[in-house]
Amino acid sequence: MAIAVERAGERAGWRPDLSVAVLALLGLFLCGLVLLPLGWLAWYSVTDANGVPTLANFVRLATDPSFAGPYLTALEIAAAVALAACAAATPLAWLVARTDLPLRRTIRMLVTASFVTPPFLGAIAWELLAAPNSGILNQWYRSLFGLDTYDHLFDIYTVAGLVFTMACYTFPYVFVLVANALDNIPGELEDASAILGGTAARTLRRVTLPMVLPALLAGGLVAFVQTLTQFGAPAILALPAGFHVITTKIWSLFQYPPNLHLAAAAAMPLLLLTVLMLRGQQLLLGRRGYTVLGGKSGAPRRLALGRWRWPALAFAGAIVALPVLLPYGALIKTALVGTPSDPLTLSNLTLHNIRFVFVDFSQTRQALWNTVLLGVGAATAGTFLALVVSYVTTRRVVPGHRVLGFLATAPVAIPGIVLGVGLFLAYTRPPLVLYGTLWILLLAFLTIEMPAGYQQMHAAFRGLHPELEEASRIFGASRLKSLWQVTAPLLRTSVVATWCFVFIGVIRELSATILLTTAQTKVVSVVIYDLNESGDLGAISVLGIALLLITFAVVALANRLPVLGRVPTPPRT
Repeated sequence: MAIAVERAGERAGWRPDLSVAVLALLGLFLCGLVLLPLGWLAWYSVTDANGVPTLANFVRLATDPSFAGPYLTALEIAAAVALAACAAATPLAWLVARTDLPLRRTIRMLVTASFVTPPFLGAIAWELLAAPNSGILNQWYRSLFGLDTYDHLFDIYTVAGLVFTMACYTFPYVFVLVANALDNIPGELEDASAILGGTAARTLRRVTLPMVLPALLAGGLVAFVQTLTQFGAPAILALPAGFHVITTKIWSLFQYPPNLHLAAAAAMPLLLLTVLMLRGQQLLLGRRGYTVLGGKSGAPRRLALGRWRWPALAFAGAIVALPVLLPYGALIKTALVGTPSDPLTLSNLTLHNIRFVFVDFSQTRQALWNTVLLGVGAATAGTFLALVVSYVTTRRVVPGHRVLGFLATAPVAIPGIVLGVGLFLAYTRPPLVLYGTLWILLLAFLTIEMPAGYQQMHAAFRGLHPELEEASRIFGASRLKSLWQVTAPLLRTSVVATWCFVFIGVIRELSATILLTTAQTKVVSVVIYDLNESGDLGAISVLGIALLLITFAVVALANRLPVLGRVPTPPRT
């Protein structure tokens, strides 16, 4: 074996390995991707319009009620959404993971659909459902009880309406963390509790819930951060109601006349708060978890619900109907009738909205092309970057590999609206003027989605032994060639999952996009937001359904295609 390896090395000969140079360039690129916009953001926050250093921007933030109010409102809404998301996700996760609930797989699939749904589109769908005058649910309520035109049961244009809508699209984060924690609890622990006389309720309270508590708290923090940094739903529901949250307030500073220095200063506390919240999540998941000592554990036991099976299924169905079934139904109904208030009858069916969007509306084709192009481009480039950086950090290829890992995960603490401000400030001036092009959007999407892609690929690399890569290196392959021809095909499932995750993130993104698009670079999310400003809900419904269909189709196609070819056969020795 040793002789064969030596001869193979002699046949391969000496070839220069450019991998280190390529990885160094990758490190510089990541530095520019993350640090350049943050540097400009920090500089603008402590200077005035003449470039003179000053703290006046922060003084105004602290003393002007028009800024303190949105911050407090955003914090209150984020806390309420986190509590609501935990209250909805925890029992649903327990039913799906630990009981014999019927249709468990369907429930999980519908929760995934709620994650895929962009929150701004969900907010518009709930406008259609719960607007005080024209909402479908309020129309049914008035018709059922014979009430006047202006009587209503629901009003989505309130703080409570905004909390409800945002909770619908943040509870999947809590659900996934709690369900995964429940899946990993050994069944022997609950069996031991039962042997010692514990009832099912006591076992749940004293054994199961304490073990998932860190995941539950971490999920609540994720929901809090997601709500605090979100722009789409507050812009659609809070602004018509007459109040701001901090993300909409930062956006308003870009309207004419723009106040870029104050916008940068307003973004800095949001950035700091996000960093602190995410640090708290890491501490909860990393240091306060519960560890099971022992050998291989048994599968978790499923509790028989008995006569409660169907009431539990009704509860689960009601939970997933709120973010998926009712909003999707409202979008389909609105797309097929002339005006949103028309009932869905055969006489009211029309193709007017579809014809308008795809034939008469000039922005549709360009926006769809930009969206798909940026989605595919960002997903491909982001997956490649995540693959290479994960390889470097897990295999410790170059000195300073920890810095690359830090740069790849640092953007998770940058809210989309903050990143949008930083990119706007960084790329609207020489030497690199990217504003008004698709490149600035691509950089934004790469930065926002890099942490999620890196974490997935990093976890996949940790489960793959490096011996095949070492064999490839012995036979003369460079590091990058070994990565591409040996390692990546072995990780094809993780590569596809990362690609799909980044693509979905690009489709959902509005917070940074709203600050960086121009008339020529609009994507579907921005067009939908603009149409909402003009009140064209029929066209919005058609575009929203098209966006969802594109997302589901591309993800399904990506999961069916072979990734990176077949796994190569190791050379014989």
